[in-house]
Amino acid sequence: MNTYSLDYIDDLYVKYVNDPNSVSDSWRRYFEQFLVASDGAVLRASQEAAGGANGSPPSGSPASGTAAKGPAATAVTDEALWLARVQDRIDQLVREYRVRGHLNAQLDPLGLPRPTSAELNPSSYGLSEEDLSRPFDSSSLENVTGRTLSDILEKLRNTYCRSIGAQFMHIDNRNIRDWLQRRMELTENRLPLAHQVQRRIYTRLADASIFEEFVRRKFVGAKTFSLEGAESLIPMIDLALEKAGQHKVQEVVMGMAHRGRLNVLANIFKKRALNIFWSFEDPRPELSRGGGDVRYHLGYSSDWTTATGDKLHISLCFNPSHLEFVNPVALGRCRSKQDRRRDSKRQEGLTILIHGDAAFAGEGVAQETLNLSQLAGYHTGGTLHIVINNQVGFTTEPFQGRSTTYATDVARMLQIPIFHVNGEDPEAVAQVVSLAMDFRREFRRDVVIDLYAYRRWGHNEGDEPRFTQPLIYQAIDSRKSVRESYLQRLLELGEMTQEEADEIHRLRQEKLETEFEASHTQEFVPDLQTLGGCWQQYYGGPEPVGVETQTGVPAETLSPLLEKLTQVPVGFKLHKKLKRPIQQRREMAAGNLPLDWASAEAAAFASLLSEGHRIRLTGQDSERGTFSQRHAVWHDSSDGQTYMPLANLSPDQAPVEIINSPLSEVGVLGFEYGYSLDCPEGLVAWEAQFGDFWNVAQVIVDQFIASGEDKWKRLSGLVMLLPHGFEGQGPEHCSARLERFLAMAAEHNIQVCQPTTPAQYFHLLRRQVLQRWRKPLIALTPKSLLRHPHCVSDLSELTGGSFRKILPDPNVLPEDARRVLLCTGKIYYDLLEARQQREIEDVAIMRIEQLYPLSSSQLLKSLEGVPTGSDLIWVQEEPANMGAWPYMKLNFGDELSERFQFRRVSRNPSASPSTGSLNAHKLEQAELLDAAFAGLLSPSTSEA
Repeated sequence: MNTYSLDYIDDLYVKYVNDPNSVSDSWRRYFEQFLVASDGAVLRASQEAAGGANGSPPSGSPASGTAAKGPAATAVTDEALWLARVQDRIDQLVREYRVRGHLNAQLDPLGLPRPTSAELNPSSYGLSEEDLSRPFDSSSLENVTGRTLSDILEKLRNTYCRSIGAQFMHIDNRNIRDWLQRRMELTENRLPLAHQVQRRIYTRLADASIFEEFVRRKFVGAKTFSLEGAESLIPMIDLALEKAGQHKVQEVVMGMAHRGRLNVLANIFKKRALNIFWSFEDPRPELSRGGGDVRYHLGYSSDWTTATGDKLHISLCFNPSHLEFVNPVALGRCRSKQDRRRDSKRQEGLTILIHGDAAFAGEGVAQETLNLSQLAGYHTGGTLHIVINNQVGFTTEPFQGRSTTYATDVARMLQIPIFHVNGEDPEAVAQVVSLAMDFRREFRRDVVIDLYAYRRWGHNEGDEPRFTQPLIYQAIDSRKSVRESYLQRLLELGEMTQEEADEIHRLRQEKLETEFEASHTQEFVPDLQTLGGCWQQYYGGPEPVGVETQTGVPAETLSPLLEKLTQVPVGFKLHKKLKRPIQQRREMAAGNLPLDWASAEAAAFASLLSEGHRIRLTGQDSERGTFSQRHAVWHDSSDGQTYMPLANLSPDQAPVEIINSPLSEVGVLGFEYGYSLDCPEGLVAWEAQFGDFWNVAQVIVDQFIASGEDKWKRLSGLVMLLPHGFEGQGPEHCSARLERFLAMAAEHNIQVCQPTTPAQYFHLLRRQVLQRWRKPLIALTPKSLLRHPHCVSDLSELTGGSFRKILPDPNVLPEDARRVLLCTGKIYYDLLEARQQREIEDVAIMRIEQLYPLSSSQLLKSLEGVPTGSDLIWVQEEPANMGAWPYMKLNFGDELSERFQFRRVSRNPSASPSTGSLNAHKLEQAELLDAAFAGLLSPSTSEA
């Protein structure tokens, strides 16, 4: 609305007064409603004018337009126009408060100045002091007790400019905006709290502050990442859990960084304080030799009983120092728990993510996590985001750390409200968390609470924040704690006595002292939570020796499953180019054709589903497959409807999800890792579009997948499918960076495999689910081999046997080999073709299908019979500083060199994995193959 539109309305109103039928129906209804709403002011002006009075707008008010029907009509028009113009300006002001009221809200507990919005000043709309006492239409607001402009302004300021600032007008859905407006304006964003709720809030504040004071006094100088300055987080979580219980939530998964974590563990998860104190003393270092994690990264789980008797299971995720990366992990866990409960409506699980202000604005994983919110494959029914707003990131102030007004502005990408609240107003905190939780339940969407606070002791207790924030810490040093200030309010209201407060303090102090003393007893052993629940049947640790999981499926079971995958629903118009591969798969099911890679994968999936194992596979283009090989989801050519054969095997099969992910690696891989933590019995897999792209998610691999068991004793069976192979597509489409996984491989933490046949892939997938030993599986998968004529397997190879770590040469016996070429992956087929072209018959080509775990004894056993002193050459496509060579040389080089002439053939060391030139690639590949067979003559050449 601007002055031009007001002039336009003036003109329309003049026409309406002269002839109501001269304007459109909508404008006529608007003016009629306005006349009714203005209490007959225009009618009285008309009557006065008819009696000879000179009716006119108040002095100084605008008047425009003239009517051609005498003094009475002029009076009516002028008065009505003035009222219309002023009312429109008031309506603009009301909307402006809804849009920008948060800019004037009293959010900062330190009271430091911040920019305000001049657009919230009535004078910006031509409204004067005289107008404050005049009555106006207030129907656009909820529950206004008066009707003067002053009443309207008081309502707006109380609702939008006190201790709560709300951002919600960016939401496109009017029903959602109206719901929020009603909830906030009816109560002026402040609900009266019952005595027991006020007492509960104070008690939780006391829990938080007394714990911090005790720890700081007992462990001087130790890092705790204190919650002091943001103690309102504890009553906020407490009230959120109470609401969750009312909403019939059964499982709550929380993710948070290190600040306040010990406090949350003690006061929300009820982890015994003696366990926390014991970790400070660390009297048994031998228990953590080479493993474990710092105390403020640890997770925990427990049961929560609400005041009304509702029970929830609450879990705090373990997480590293890499801020925000736990977010998608927590979401994945929540989704997995919901699926386990068959909670398709996403009502029984809740994720609470606690962020830091600098990290939420700065880390891209926050955006990736938000983007998952409303996607069908990742939706969890809405996440409660709580940002602990320290108003500084370590030593970096907001103007240095973000380009936005608020740390939470990235969340405006979603159609959700963002509530900013002053952390030193606990009752405003209570209102916000109640409103946020109700919004989440009503609309199944995320919601953000920006808890304005401060850090009393800097980034950690050993830090001196006054070097870089002297003014902020002048304000902090002079402040009481929020517990003390809230107690003062309750004392003034008569809701609590000083004696009651002292008793609360005494009881908590005594309990902490008792726990502290207990942590020093010699017989005390810390309570290390072990795997239970759905994990009771599974184990980690070293790979079991001598245990071989049989993964074959009888032909009478497997063939019908494959046949079922070829059945097209009646009336479904399949794309014409899919008819031939489906017919070929039908022939494969009958045993008339060998299986290709995609069919072997489909057979593995189908057999697992029929045995009751859930499958979840996500990745960019995973439904079709990057290389158009999978086609797990068919699309009707006429109407676009979809059909997934794997989901239609039988009524009693396990659920299957094959999902195209967003263009994200960090968020999606983190989500799937989290999902795997609560789904040990299923096949949970993430597929990279090209194997090269997983390094975008390096943090998830390094900090969670590779080290989670060592640090936190948490197991995962996540599968990473990484297309790999040098085929001239350039340096970003050739390498899954095998060397990085092998460099991280230790203590049997992961499995690294590169199967080279469809049958091996089939058995590998089934082994991952059927064996009880649970480890992440890194599987390098092919690209060109998907359709290679020699990369096929007979149906009989799937009906019996198991995955084999090493495949010997089927054509050359070890004792007949004068040279052995060791390799892994696609290069095998290149070597096989080169050997045939050269007509060489005494060079064995052995494939290492599982690179880790792999023992020297297993490798040496596969070489039994090879004459001592023979050439043993490791051949790889990757440069010498990449691929498996550094790992093979480090771990097996000495032993192999004692018996054989052990060396490598590879590309030269390189900073980049490969050339960008197709012809250069072909040249290098030919040189590599020549080197592998160098010095050898074929029998025909020797005879000649």
